[in-house]
Amino acid sequence: MDVFLKLAWFFRQQWRRYGIVFAGLTGIGLIALLPPWIVGRLVDAFSDGSLTKDFLLLHVGWICVVAITIYFLRIIWRIALFGASHTLACRLRERIFGQLLYQPPAFYRKMKTGDLMARATNDIEAVEMVAGKGVQALFDGVFPGLAILTVMMVFISWPLTLAAFIPWPITGYFLWRFGTELHGAFTDAQARFGDLNENARESISSLRLTRIFGRERVEMEQFHRVATGATKANLRVAEVESKYEPAIQLAVGASFFLSVAGGAWLIWREEMTLGQLTSFTLYLGHMIWPMFALGWSLNLVGRGQVAYGRIEELLTMEAPIEDKGRFTGNANPTIDFDINAFRYPETQVAVLRDVHLRLEAGRTLGIVGPTGAGKSTLLHLLVRLEEQSSAKIRIGNRPIAEFTLENLRTHIAIVPQTPFLFSVGIAENIALGRTGATAQEIETAARFAQIHEDIIALPDGYETQVGERGVTLSGGQKQRIAIARALLQKAPILVLDDALSAVDARTEQSILSHLHEARRQRTTLIVCHRLSTVQTADHIIVLDRGALVEQGTHESLLADDGWYRRTFDYQRVEQAVEEGR
Repeated sequence: MDVFLKLAWFFRQQWRRYGIVFAGLTGIGLIALLPPWIVGRLVDAFSDGSLTKDFLLLHVGWICVVAITIYFLRIIWRIALFGASHTLACRLRERIFGQLLYQPPAFYRKMKTGDLMARATNDIEAVEMVAGKGVQALFDGVFPGLAILTVMMVFISWPLTLAAFIPWPITGYFLWRFGTELHGAFTDAQARFGDLNENARESISSLRLTRIFGRERVEMEQFHRVATGATKANLRVAEVESKYEPAIQLAVGASFFLSVAGGAWLIWREEMTLGQLTSFTLYLGHMIWPMFALGWSLNLVGRGQVAYGRIEELLTMEAPIEDKGRFTGNANPTIDFDINAFRYPETQVAVLRDVHLRLEAGRTLGIVGPTGAGKSTLLHLLVRLEEQSSAKIRIGNRPIAEFTLENLRTHIAIVPQTPFLFSVGIAENIALGRTGATAQEIETAARFAQIHEDIIALPDGYETQVGERGVTLSGGQKQRIAIARALLQKAPILVLDDALSAVDARTEQSILSHLHEARRQRTTLIVCHRLSTVQTADHIIVLDRGALVEQGTHESLLADDGWYRRTFDYQRVEQAVEEGR
């Protein structure tokens, strides 16, 4: 029952709704005690010959009043209860989404997308059931049961009541055992559902690659293994759950047998009337639902406890990047890097070390180096996707930690290595970074990014739907749309993280020329592997194994016999071969 304590914050928020629920259920529980008593009186009146038409109509009328009252009370408490449980699901989804927004890349390297999706869907659904049907089932399993038990003991026969309830302590023990068993089974089932989600997501995302390499059979077999594992885990849950109902039915049957046998004996001894026995058996029939409800509540609570534990693991996870900054103004786009050492939390080796440089406002910095040199990490530090006390960066002579995260990221427009496009129109994708942009502004940004002609050639122009993750576009088109998006943002600092790798050399030079024209007085950082991309940069740095090994202009770096010159010569020969010269 710990899950109810953990959800106390929500019950306090929704106390009015739950107050209505408990009032409604209490009213129903008390009113429902009347019909068996009324029927018992009618049976006794019939037995002793005192039954009259008026007596019958009066008591039937009371039964109708009880039925109508219960009908309306049920409508009221259901609206309140399920309104509250749906609100909980919404709040949890919002909190999970808010938590995921501020997690660093390291978090997503560790967590599987499929598992996160399972927590945000199946787990929340299980917790929603606890706050809805779980509350109802637990209340119905306790209050009406105690009320009926009290009436049976006080007003009918306490010896018969004790005899009828002999099977229930034994049943309660088995229900507790089943609950413990269910907890482990459901934990395994939820974990396997997360694996199934992740496998399905990965398979769909890599569908083209699967077909290219002819791995359909291999992927199908792998998916079959994961799906079979999830199915077996769910069958185990179903197997445990299937024990609840037979156990309760057995207890109910035994109770009825004992009550009828004991009641007949008491009538024979003239210690009970036929009407009282009728009322007793009707009350015992009313106990069937509370007993089932109690078993059901244990089932729901067991599921919910596992699910909330998985959700809580996300919600209590502290974001390593704290948004404690207060600066919300504009800053001069001068950037100072003062990085003694930086390593990722999951590694022991420094990814960056001894990187100290200053980039004046309006200048362009080229960042090059072999794969894994730390180029993208440097950019992650700039936008505070990663953070460490030994890596200090300032913008406009102000530490970036003093900026609010929102303000810092409005200062920086970044085009990542793999641009992400949403399943909406091209215009909406370009305008993502600037709400309220006009059609003319969107078109201007597209022209600077050399994508305008491609867009107007599409069937619906700027309103063309690009499909999931821009699947209908080529890699180069997606990159240029992402560049247009960044240009439209008009941020003081532009970051291109290998953002021109999928465009040809001529288009690349045209884009860079337009960038230079459009971004005067603004600072630009360009990470790339193709050195022709940065040869017009004001300053170029070469990173190798996290260290700054070379820096200077294109001409000065060519004068040295270092990595930059050797790579530039190699790429120039490679390009000449490709062009057939």
